[in-house]
Amino acid sequence: MLFRRALLRELIFNYFGVFLVLLTITLTTLFIRLLGEAARGELAIEAVLAFLGFGIFNFLPLLLSLSLFISIIMALSRAYRESEMVVWFSAGLSLTAWVRPVMAFALPVVLAIGVLDLAVIPWALSKKEEFRQLLDSRDELSIISPGMFTESKLADKVYFVEGLEANGTRVKNVFMQSEENGTLGITVARTGTHRQLANGERYLVLDNGRRYEGKPGQADYKIAEFGRYWMRLEPQTVILHHDYGANALPTATLLENPTPGNLAEFVWRCGFPISAAILALMAIPLSFVNPRARRSYSLIRALLIFVIYNNLLGIMEAWVEQQKLPFLAGLFAVHALMAVIMLLMFYQRLSMRKGWRQ
Repeated sequence: MLFRRALLRELIFNYFGVFLVLLTITLTTLFIRLLGEAARGELAIEAVLAFLGFGIFNFLPLLLSLSLFISIIMALSRAYRESEMVVWFSAGLSLTAWVRPVMAFALPVVLAIGVLDLAVIPWALSKKEEFRQLLDSRDELSIISPGMFTESKLADKVYFVEGLEANGTRVKNVFMQSEENGTLGITVARTGTHRQLANGERYLVLDNGRRYEGKPGQADYKIAEFGRYWMRLEPQTVILHHDYGANALPTATLLENPTPGNLAEFVWRCGFPISAAILALMAIPLSFVNPRARRSYSLIRALLIFVIYNNLLGIMEAWVEQQKLPFLAGLFAVHALMAVIMLLMFYQRLSMRKGWRQ
């Protein structure tokens, strides 16, 4: 029918517009936070984009669900404000006639949210943990950035290089401070490079520098000049641990090992697709707008309901994990409550229309 095609076209346009705005805001906020971690030395510079990609997966179900809810509210609210709903109602259409086209638009989004929550996001989180372990297992030289002081993982060495030479294989103006058995050592050199021998041993080779050794507070420092100084680098062994948290476990594993934490995670994963479907239906009666009222009123009310709904899902997850609530109650209680509220909204709007027509 004509109204279905017009509604679907407007819903698609609104959905992509809202989703792009929310995605841009989320990416910007996440990128700024990751840059702050990189500036503090908590994250390698080259890992920022990778963690940005992993991090956005966590927010996709929320963004998809919120975009779906807002796009339906916007489309139907516009029809109320411009008296388009009056025309459709006068033509014999009921408010329930909007359920079918709205759900035809919403179900693909709900399915995408379910796939993300149940399969894609746990996989992405497990890969993120593996990547983080690989970063933590890197040798100290690989985390040195020109122009920045870098502390070793054991906090017993500090490195600084001024910059790279033209060929990019050597660093210039190297500073290294180390402490061993209460003795402080400071090494400065004009250039440095990394060497790996045929037997696999790796060395940091410094050229044309000085080495200062002594105990802080005492004047008997030893000073040695060198033309070339070889410092052996201990080999790094990469051992990947697969004891991830419940949020990174496959959904099948959660059900095979039904601990309180795993069941709580399953409740959370199932919450978003179910809530997205209920909110899409709730948006139909919720989108009613008095043309004389403020345009933002219905949107503010909708956002408040969305926030309350998602907070209730978080509470259910916490209660299931703390064994304050049975698993099935935590899985369905909030959704049943919101479904009843949605039906009451439909009943209220239909009763008001019936009374107005009489």
